[in-house]
Amino acid sequence: MATTKVTTDVIDMSGNAGGLTWVKGTTAQRTTTTIGDLRENTETKRTEVYTDETGTAEWRNLKEASATFSVNFLIVAGGGGGGHYVSGGGGGAGGVRTSWPGGSGGGQASENLLSLGSGIAYAITVGPGGAGGVNTSVSGDGSNSSISHSSITDIVSTGGGGGAGYNNSFYAPKTGGSGGGGTYSGFMTGASAVTSPLVQGFAGGNAIDFGPSGGGGGGGAGAVGVNASSGPTAGNGGAGIEVNIIGGSGNFYGGGGGGGANAGGNPTLGTGGSGGGGNGAQSDISSGANPTAGSPNTGGGGGATAAPQANAAAQGGSGIVILRCTKATATIGAGVTVNGISAAGSVSGVAISGTSDYYYSATSGTGTITFS
Repeated sequence: MATTKVTTDVIDMSGNAGGLTWVKGTTAQRTTTTIGDLRENTETKRTEVYTDETGTAEWRNLKEASATFSVNFLIVAGGGGGGHYVSGGGGGAGGVRTSWPGGSGGGQASENLLSLGSGIAYAITVGPGGAGGVNTSVSGDGSNSSISHSSITDIVSTGGGGGAGYNNSFYAPKTGGSGGGGTYSGFMTGASAVTSPLVQGFAGGNAIDFGPSGGGGGGGAGAVGVNASSGPTAGNGGAGIEVNIIGGSGNFYGGGGGGGANAGGNPTLGTGGSGGGGNGAQSDISSGANPTAGSPNTGGGGGATAAPQANAAAQGGSGIVILRCTKATATIGAGVTVNGISAAGSVSGVAISGTSDYYYSATSGTGTITFS
């Protein structure tokens, strides 16, 4: 069939307010005809041109500038595990970084919103909490949470530091997004919070040894872990911070874990800080409860315990990554759970009452999220 040729002198569409409809079809329905032909690919949703730009005639996508949009973020790392044995120190909270008004962890100002592009797969990681110490096993640090891509400056929150422990030798508290609490004798001073890439929390509290001993509370995103005192009284975990990026109120993250205490002298145990910190325990399990773990998806530090408690100190709480924007749907890759969906594919944003925004809450794993 011959090609029908027309000129711009014949066709005048200036009075039409609509758009010009291109030829469209699937990839298999392409025809290779004339250089300069245009079509819409119904599979890739892209406009294609038949060109020999590379020296070989072929269909190629027209280049489109990525449409950018603003995104608020909350990125919380996993909390550190509590320390075990004589007056263990509470686990430090995972680092908290956010663009939401009210400030980030460690007393830092809120960060700038992210400028993301449509059609770009951003890598997100949710850090798990660190393991609680037991006997000769030292407590674990929480793992980092992040969002990253070559087109943006990566946002990385640092895992909380593990609490100090003791068993025939001393296990120092660890630095982290927030620092782990100190323990009896050798490492009585709580660990500091990291300062790189920036401050995200506070230091752990100090321990005390007046015969009966108490461990320091783990540092929180909003406050230093509380020091132990005579009695003994173990230190409470440092408070977390309130970040209401998903709407409502009372959404706290990054509480430090409570310190453990020796049984002598009817000890007062350390309680976890607001924002998911776990409670500490005492040495005589018949006289008190087990230490409690940091709450999931808060970055709370794990509660500590004391000798001769047979059970391990508690694990830190896992972190979370929350993105808030005006996009109603996104696509996630395998390996990450977002808004309760763990299979790769489309996921709907959760509408935030009274706004035009939606949020996407990644609660575990590593994978990608792509906004259309």
